[in-house]
Amino acid sequence: MARVAEIRRPAAPMSSRQAARRVRILSAASELGAREGLAGVQMHDVAKEAGVAIGTLYRYFPSKPYLFLAVLEWHIEQFIGGRNGGSPVDEEYDPATEVAQTLIALSEKLLASPLLASAVALSSFAEYASVVPTRFDIVERALGQRLLHLLRGRGDAETERSRVRLLVYSWWGLFVAMLTEEITTEQAEADLRLAVRLIAAP
Repeated sequence: MARVAEIRRPAAPMSSRQAARRVRILSAASELGAREGLAGVQMHDVAKEAGVAIGTLYRYFPSKPYLFLAVLEWHIEQFIGGRNGGSPVDEEYDPATEVAQTLIALSEKLLASPLLASAVALSSFAEYASVVPTRFDIVERALGQRLLHLLRGRGDAETERSRVRLLVYSWWGLFVAMLTEEITTEQAEADLRLAVRLIAAP
């Protein structure tokens, strides 16, 4: 009987040079995924496109699904970084509207590259737990933190974290439904606005 390989934790960049190398890998995977889709992308091709050794690629990203989940998070971080000016604090501020607009705009950004969107969605469904040692807390990621900021303390801390999880899960389900054309973009946006209104209610 074959022996199961020992799980290795993905390496985290420790220097600016390593961080730049990681970005090159994510950029290369994004470009290849946008052209070829998940099935057409080989890890050797990503390494070649990024100008890194295959061992370096696997040190940062233990599997292809894990790589494309990192690509998704990277694109979300870039999107959030471009919207981090914050919303004005006034009597007209409506958290539900701000959250819905943010999630709709994020969907539009990701769906602008259908093959890459499919690649990250398929990676999220893959059975990768055996090669990725830890799951992440979505509330602590870029999107979760942005939604927490937009909600602006409308409840106790644990309730707000639960709201954010529900918002991200609702958005992701509708994003996948749009991607697979189960529902139209217009219907998905209407459903998302309703979901946000219900979840973000005081």
